[in-house]
Amino acid sequence: MTPRKPFRVPSAAALTLALALTAACGSESATTPAAKPGGRSFTVAAAGDVLIHPELVEQAAKDAGTTGKGEAGLDFGPLLAGVEPVIGKADLAICHLETPVGKPKGPFEGYPEFLVPPQILTSLKDVGYDTCSTASNHTFDHGLSAVRRSLDAMDEAGLGHTGSARTREEAAKTVIREVNGVKVAHLSYSWESFLNPTPEKQRWAFNRLDTDEIKKAEARARERGAEVVILSVHWGLEHYNEPSVPQLRLAERLTAETGVDLVIGHHAHVVQPIQKVNGTWVAYGLGNQVARHSSPTGLTEEGVIGWFEFREGADGWDVSARYVPTLVDIPPTAEEGEKLSADVVTDHRLVDVRRAIAVPGDLSEERIARYRLAKERIRGFLFNRGAPGGEGLKELPLDK
Repeated sequence: MTPRKPFRVPSAAALTLALALTAACGSESATTPAAKPGGRSFTVAAAGDVLIHPELVEQAAKDAGTTGKGEAGLDFGPLLAGVEPVIGKADLAICHLETPVGKPKGPFEGYPEFLVPPQILTSLKDVGYDTCSTASNHTFDHGLSAVRRSLDAMDEAGLGHTGSARTREEAAKTVIREVNGVKVAHLSYSWESFLNPTPEKQRWAFNRLDTDEIKKAEARARERGAEVVILSVHWGLEHYNEPSVPQLRLAERLTAETGVDLVIGHHAHVVQPIQKVNGTWVAYGLGNQVARHSSPTGLTEEGVIGWFEFREGADGWDVSARYVPTLVDIPPTAEEGEKLSADVVTDHRLVDVRRAIAVPGDLSEERIARYRLAKERIRGFLFNRGAPGGEGLKELPLDK
């Protein structure tokens, strides 16, 4: 992460106007390609940054004391359980691991040089994630030894990975998975960290964001049999809900000069738009899947799971886009002797806000109102570049 930049929270009136304007028009009309008889199909769920701050480690310790599960006194299962019904249904579920992991008993570190519990990897696998992008500005926070330890731990947990490497030979490999009979390649690239730049002799340890290098990687993937190529990119400005000019320019180049089938963005820690660029879906920023920043803004707790369905057409792949709005519930900090209401949030939990609103149970009106705010605000940010209308971006129904 870079030092926080100032931002403004849009007013309710501005959001309402943005929603009305974007609902009225799309940036381009979509034409559904002719279906291929007997054509294959598969679904992809992709989420934002997994950023384990110290407060979430404390939550995992608290939950382990209740569940009796986990390893070395930490259980991240209850924190992530709210998205399992979505992630577990996808044919391919992709997360973004922002940071290196340490040893099960620590020591652990937060911002600015993260070192997080490897137990998070088991929980990510348990809720249904298949693989993670690992190229970020924090990849090299603790050097090559931490990169290697992280990838070893991911192997042990059964999580795939791409974007960083333990050896020069591994860096040259292309990650291709078979998904419902389709060979899918996953690439991951990031800008370089200014805090801990990679030594020149170890520059192969993670992929730097460069259009020409991405073009070469895609070509290698195609040569090795990939039928679909998905690209994860760590880019943009933190805490800005609108893509930066460099993001927009890079998205234009990537979609015009490569055959990449889907672009998944991270790093902003807030939700950014999803739109089609040159016929290819680009998710500029999916926000945080799970995080607990030292100064929560409301926006940093909101995130999106992008849901993309690939269908084989007569002339290539037709990709439809849906989304699931999420929110990390954060308990308030009580002053000594202060009594909190019985309805107050008591634990950090990742919430599928569609489900919370549709099946509220005994939730108070105040909690439901917070989820509705998240849902509508996320929708506004997602549609800010004209994705509704002809392009067909919609919320994923609960029954999917």
